[in-house]
Parts: sequence; structure tokens; C-alpha cells
Amino acid sequence: MTLQSKAARLEGRAVADQYDILRTAEVRASTTSPVKHLERNLGEGPFALIALFVTPAVDFHSVVAEAEALFPDVDVLACTTAGEIGTTGYEDGLVVAVGFPQAGFTTTSLMFEDIDALDMQATIDQITLERIALRDKTPGLDDNFAFLVVDGLSLSEDTLTATIAPALRDFPIFGGSAGDGTSFCQTFVALNGKVASNAAILTLARSRYQTRVFSLNHLVPGDTQMVVTGADPARRIVKEINAEPAAREYARLVGKDPDQLDRFTFASHPVVVRIGDTHHVRAIQQVNEHGELVFFSAIDEGMVLTVASPENLSAHLQTKLSDLGRPEPPANIIGCDCILRRIEAEQSQQTRQISDVLSAHNVTGFSTYGEQIGPLHVNHTMSGVAFYHAAQTDKAGT
Repeated sequence: MTLQSKAARLEGRAVADQYDILRTAEVRASTTSPVKHLERNLGEGPFALIALFVTPAVDFHSVVAEAEALFPDVDVLACTTAGEIGTTGYEDGLVVAVGFPQAGFTTTSLMFEDIDALDMQATIDQITLERIALRDKTPGLDDNFAFLVVDGLSLSEDTLTATIAPALRDFPIFGGSAGDGTSFCQTFVALNGKVASNAAILTLARSRYQTRVFSLNHLVPGDTQMVVTGADPARRIVKEINAEPAAREYARLVGKDPDQLDRFTFASHPVVVRIGDTHHVRAIQQVNEHGELVFFSAIDEGMVLTVASPENLSAHLQTKLSDLGRPEPPANIIGCDCILRRIEAEQSQQTRQISDVLSAHNVTGFSTYGEQIGPLHVNHTMSGVAFYHAAQTDKAGT
């Protein structure tokens, strides 16, 4: 990437770089009519899809309504965030837009409401029909992916993702759970002017460009294990660990004062569960008033959890994003990055280094309350998709 093109990005991406496949733009929450500014900076369409990652510092409903008025003939999906990934990396207080030009993409987007009570077979059938129809009308496009955004407080991501993934066949799926900063009060998703909670939006995309869906995490399982002996799976609450009050026992195992547990403790002492040959994070969100642990993802009695140790976050991210650049660097990357990674970056004073890595690799996206990859809902990871001008021979995720 040339110094000139990088400078153009740092000025707000008002002019699309020829290197880019996607169009990106961003605007501060304090801006009047923010979508009008985004429309101007995205440049001329036509677009197949526009994705908006919206800070909770603005009125989400107003942003969605403005987008519907300005882009009446384009599918516009939106979600609230736990932070944004913009031109200079980690940001707060932005509305970030990603445009998918029709010259390179054909997409279809579906909203699923009341996802805690979905008719699973009807959902599978609907996705299958939409996938076949999209393929039939785009015989000249060879690359596929699926993007899923979900209400991050719905408690339904695990079941939803496991249901959706098999119906997608050769559309590899990634995504993120909508956030609300660090408030954990209310999250929203929207499609074409309709705002909803307890809902999800699935986008199926066909592209003339090569794409690569990926997931990465920097956590190494250790030797300290614990068994969930009391839980409320429906609410993702662990009441007991090793037959002891959950928060107190977790604190003992990680060497912390049980009265001092906070988001920084959970980010620096994550726990993982083994599924097959791979460990996946079961991240802790908070301690409730009863001394129980509230998790970001599915939990159940009998589950064996292992305390993990993080590798250096910025160095690991640099390595993994560089790996995506072999043999050719991607033109753009969309990233769904767990809020716990941002918290860990803050705690370890690596925010600036990580932001520099994200910016250098042209990552745009948002911080999440959880990530989707394949049939799994996970935490403390980054999931995403990379876009390439040149053909890629290795389509497997990192």
C-alpha cells in the first residue's frame, strides 16, 4: 500500500483507493446527519450492500431511519457495537460504513426475529432456498461467504449459529454479536429500516473476488482445570465450580481476591472448553449479586473448563494477519473482534500497537459481545473475512 493511499485513509477515506475492493467511511457520533456524511465519503454506487457499525453513543433508530431514506434501493444492515474498528484501528464514538459495490458482489440479507423461539426447520428451509436462488442468478461468480450479526444480549447465538451453518453448505460463515459498549443493557440490529432486538441478520454473498473467512485467538490452555457443578444454562450462569460458590472458586484458582473480580481479571484469566481437538473460550462477562459467574456463551453442568494464558496480543495479531497476506495481501478485511480483546489490550497497554496493526492491514469492523465462526459461537477471538484481488490457493481459516 502506498504512502499516498494510506494518507487518503487517514483523512477519512473520502476518495476510494484503487487498492480497495470495499468502500469504507466513518464519522463521529457528534456529527449532524451522520449517514449523509457517510454517503458522500462512500462515493458513487451502485452498492449491493451497506453495513453500518454504530456506536451506542448515537441514537441507533435515527441512524437507521436516515440510512433507509438515503439508500432506499440498497440492502442496509446495521448493529450497535462495543467499540469500532476504523481507519486508525480501535475507536469509540464512530459510525462506520462498509459498502459492497455491485460490480463485485451480489448479496441477499434476511432478518430473523424472536430468535429464542425460532422454528428451526423453517429457518433452515428459508436459508436453503435463498442460497440456491442466489447461486442460480449469479453463475459467473465463484466465491461465497455468509455474514451473521446477532443481538449480543439474546442468549441465543449458540443455538442459532449451530442451526444456520449446515444450511449454508459452501458459504463459510463468520460474524459478531452486537454490543452496547461496556454497559450490557440493550443491543440492536437492523435491516432496511427495521430495528429489532432478540433478532439476527444473515447476509449471503457471492463475489467476483477471492475471499477467505478466518478466526484467530491467542490463548494457550494451561494445567488448571475446574468443573461446573451448578449452572443455569438458559441464562448462561455458573453457580458452582468444584462444588464451591463459582466466583469464589474461580478467584482462588487464578490467584485473585474474590471481591476484586472485574472485566480485566476475566480478560487476563480466560477459561476454555475443549470441543474435539480444539479449545474454545467460554468468556466470563461479570459476577452477579449472588456471587455467580455470568458467561458470554453456552455453559452447562459437567463442563470442564481450563484456565488459559494469553500470548502477546499485538504480536500474535500481526503474525496472523500477515499469514492472511500469503501469497498476496488482502485488499480489505472485515473483522469482528471480541470486546475482551480490547479490554486486554487496554490492561496490557497495547491499544496503540494493536490499532496500528489493524490499520496497517486495512481492517474495518467492530468490537463484539461474541463471535460466530462456522457452527460455533465463541469469545475472545477475532472472526472475519479477507478480500483479495489475486486468487488464493488456501481457503482454510487460520
